[in-house]
Amino acid sequence: MSAPLISISDLHKSYGDINVLKGIDLDIARGEVVVIIGPSGSGKSTFLRCCNGLEKAQQGNIRICGQWLLKDGTELADSSLNELRRQVGMVFQSFNLFPHMSILGNVAVGPRKILNAPKDESEKQAVELLEKVGLSEKADVYPASLSGGQKQRVAIARALSMQPEVMLFDEPTSALDPELVGEVLQVMKTLAKEGMTMMVVTHEMSFARDVADTLVVMEDGKIVEAGPAQTIFSNPQHSRTKVLLQNL
Repeated sequence: MSAPLISISDLHKSYGDINVLKGIDLDIARGEVVVIIGPSGSGKSTFLRCCNGLEKAQQGNIRICGQWLLKDGTELADSSLNELRRQVGMVFQSFNLFPHMSILGNVAVGPRKILNAPKDESEKQAVELLEKVGLSEKADVYPASLSGGQKQRVAIARALSMQPEVMLFDEPTSALDPELVGEVLQVMKTLAKEGMTMMVVTHEMSFARDVADTLVVMEDGKIVEAGPAQTIFSNPQHSRTKVLLQNL
């Protein structure tokens, strides 16, 4: 078998005396979709943010896309970390779009500024990505005129513009009105079908059931259950998992 695209072992993260992550172990294969669920405060988002260096863990190992992000508690130098982040796209709860740029500009700016891509090339790719997320007709408008769901789809297109090998989603629909959630999840489902390696923190259980290869359940900074998603949905073993899934 090939080596995991993402390998995490003995990951610990604290804020002062508060232990947020208490020894996380997880391997993720290329093309695998891992959905992480758990109650608020269980460490899900912190775990995800550790996987691209936005949070600095104090102990453990993270190897991602062939590089050590964290080895024996020591993190990559900032120059190498920036290189790694090009391979690890991230979509947050908030959209973080540039309000002074058109939608096309928001998607094209990364490759042009960071990868030194020519303007025409970056804009051509941006048009293709906006079409992919169903927003090609919005290329020339500005973020203020978009709905929350549209802004989040632009944020996904922007992350994809760097041609990442991995996509991390930190509760990407939690800030959206319920009627706008579906349009964002549909884009994510398409990415999953295309073979994108994905780690998704979400409360959307129907999405997890439909898309996840692996379901990870966290509580109190630990993984309490993990395995094939369909197996866990049909026969959860841990009490926390049963509570989270009981309304399905």
